[in-house]
Amino acid sequence: MTQVVEIPIWLFILILLFAAVTFASHFLFPSVRWFFRRRLERAVDRLNTRLARPIEPFKLTRRHDMIQRLIYDPEVTREIVNYAHENAVPEAVAFQKAKSYAREIVPSFSAFTYFGFGIRMARVLVRSVYDVWTGPGNEAVIRSVPKDATIVFIMNHRSNMDYVLVTYLAARASALSYAVGEWARVWPLSRLIRMMGAYFIRRRSRGALYRKVLARYVQMATAGGVTQAIFPEGGLSLDGRLMPPKMGLLSYLLEGYDPASRDIVFIPVAINYDRVLEDRVLIAAAARGDRRFGARITVVVRFILGKFWQALRGRILRFGTAAVVFGEPLSLRAYGPSRPVEELSGELMRRIETAMPVLPVPLIAHVLKSADGTMGAEDLSRRASQLAAEAARAMPDNKPFEVESALSQLAKHGVIEARGDLWRVIPGQEAVLNFYAASVEPRLATIEQGSA
Repeated sequence: MTQVVEIPIWLFILILLFAAVTFASHFLFPSVRWFFRRRLERAVDRLNTRLARPIEPFKLTRRHDMIQRLIYDPEVTREIVNYAHENAVPEAVAFQKAKSYAREIVPSFSAFTYFGFGIRMARVLVRSVYDVWTGPGNEAVIRSVPKDATIVFIMNHRSNMDYVLVTYLAARASALSYAVGEWARVWPLSRLIRMMGAYFIRRRSRGALYRKVLARYVQMATAGGVTQAIFPEGGLSLDGRLMPPKMGLLSYLLEGYDPASRDIVFIPVAINYDRVLEDRVLIAAAARGDRRFGARITVVVRFILGKFWQALRGRILRFGTAAVVFGEPLSLRAYGPSRPVEELSGELMRRIETAMPVLPVPLIAHVLKSADGTMGAEDLSRRASQLAAEAARAMPDNKPFEVESALSQLAKHGVIEARGDLWRVIPGQEAVLNFYAASVEPRLATIEQGSA
């Protein structure tokens, strides 16, 4: 028992490391986790006093616990059995498949990352690119929703800046949970997006097991009161118009809705820009007839870093106005959860169209398009000012409508040019002009009919 045992120094070090890890995992780490967990809970409590809609406990559930809850859900369990039977594999294999789907979908929300880093970054980026205008009734819409209801923002998708813009504007209300496509599953972007509370979805997946895991997560989050944001178009608009809605996520909400539980209130969100950063990329994809976007992540990162550098130097060059307007809310309980999802999605898209903000550049594009791309400067100014006066409620009220400023933006963007006392579309840029005009044509058509 007292004999000396000689061992190599590397083995002695390895034993010490294992002993240290065992001690830390059994005695130190639990205490440290408890300490930081308590500090986080107190910080969230303080944060909730400032938010219009406090962060629900569901959103703060540990990711591991949420994954376990999801894969042991009775409906998911039944689908695991079906998958094993249909694919002639052991149920253990099907269970691991469901677990991999759950790990892929479930976010790891961090209140510190969202409100400490994410919101600040979104604020700097948005303000360095655009002058931001929010509808005058936006805050009233949020206040009108009962505190015990779950809010689901239903938004049109104009640009990847939509995520940043709405996150920034909704920061005083609550933390949003986005449904994010496969484009964002790139490290380290994926890690940051998960910590911001977003969940990943495979838009082209047709497997019943995957759909069930996704559906149950969405239904659990909704029942837990998590404020969500959905782009029903399923992707960026390639021509500036609202696209037909995809009804996958909405159908999950309807299927899992219990009228006896908390209500779901949909808030239509209309987003528009004087300048869409990806406009020519989207137009090129439309011309090819596909959705393969040529912009690389390095280009996007370089653009963002350039904007941050401009902000630091105080030389901000903005691309006009970005506007967000909330439409008329829709209560699922009052609307009727038994009605077809096609009716619900159609009604929500109609309300987005009705709320669409009319910005100077799209308005000028509409006027030029209606004149076949060429118009005298005086006639263009007169017609644009007349339309702006008729559409005053749909336009930013924080600055006057300036025709020359909008014309200058389109000219700098290489879309139009001045020839004497005429403004005309530069040959080959008609698609860009149509892209901006299309965003406001339905709204302007309604306004013009009302003034006729």
